[in-house]
Amino acid sequence: MNVIDLFSGAGGLSYGFESAGFNVLLGIDNDQKALETFELNHKGAKSICGDITKIRYEDDIKPLIGDKKIDVIIGGPPCQGMSLSGPRKFDDPRNKLYLSYIRLVDEIKPKAFVIENVPGLVGLFGGQIKDSIIEKFTAMGYDIQYKILCAVDYGVPQNRKRVVFVGMKNGTFHYPTACEEKVTCKMALDDLPPLIEELGEDNVPYATNPNNEYQKLMRKRSSMVRNHIAASHSEKVKTIISLVPDGGNYKDLPEEYRNSRNFHVAWTRFASDKPAPTIDTGHRHHFHYKYNRVPTVRECARLQSFPDDFIFLGNKTQQFRQVGNAVPPLMAQAIAEKLKKEMEEYDE
Repeated sequence: MNVIDLFSGAGGLSYGFESAGFNVLLGIDNDQKALETFELNHKGAKSICGDITKIRYEDDIKPLIGDKKIDVIIGGPPCQGMSLSGPRKFDDPRNKLYLSYIRLVDEIKPKAFVIENVPGLVGLFGGQIKDSIIEKFTAMGYDIQYKILCAVDYGVPQNRKRVVFVGMKNGTFHYPTACEEKVTCKMALDDLPPLIEELGEDNVPYATNPNNEYQKLMRKRSSMVRNHIAASHSEKVKTIISLVPDGGNYKDLPEEYRNSRNFHVAWTRFASDKPAPTIDTGHRHHFHYKYNRVPTVRECARLQSFPDDFIFLGNKTQQFRQVGNAVPPLMAQAIAEKLKKEMEEYDE
């Protein structure tokens, strides 16, 4: 079954669908470097870099994929205008990008679609956007379900909540069941080089053998560590970080340092025995559970469930953005496997 990914970024959602046995044909985004990462990690997939409001199936997509049938459309319209971490305005143009997603589904008429977004979308502007999504897709003949999922329930070492809409032309989607075991930060990261005295290089050996099943999964096709270079902190910053205990935050700091960053997640250290908080594109407010530095791109990618052979291109800022904007591949895979099974049952 063939898939195209709208607002693909580096391709976390696509990677999960590919792992579930789907064939990813195309990614569309307006971030050129993210699309270079997408193409590198999705062999054979094409990409379009451009403004999605101007992209049309007949003019832009079909010339690239030919007569291949698109069975599923996936994607997460950008959420910066909807996110709880910033001001929300109904007329923010980024809040209207979901309309381009709906238009392309209407043009292509796939058997199913998946939309991922921040949970705030559900209640945003009195639920207007959510209601509009349901109304428009129902009018097109899709049975549409939505549910807020947490990545930690699908083997991802991160408390990342997202709303996932799934529409099917035939049948009703049932969400995958949550797994019991939770993967902690330590379980996700403690085989990677510590980078205490050095900043590291781009292609280095692992520090230890895999210590658990999660690390085995991440290292399945990889013999070296990539994208694992530490940030260069001043001595003062390192001193402040060193005063924050495992799982602690700015409240643990002496008075003179406490207000040096004025927002509630500042100076937060990951808890070694818990999953990470949401990995965002900023990456500079949370610290490694053990070492006095912010996590590397690879550590953030591990906490997002990207395998170690998934390589991120661009400068470090671009790489962090690609990781933070992505859908965790293991959560995407759980959704994709369930969708594939249900689509096959209805096709029989």
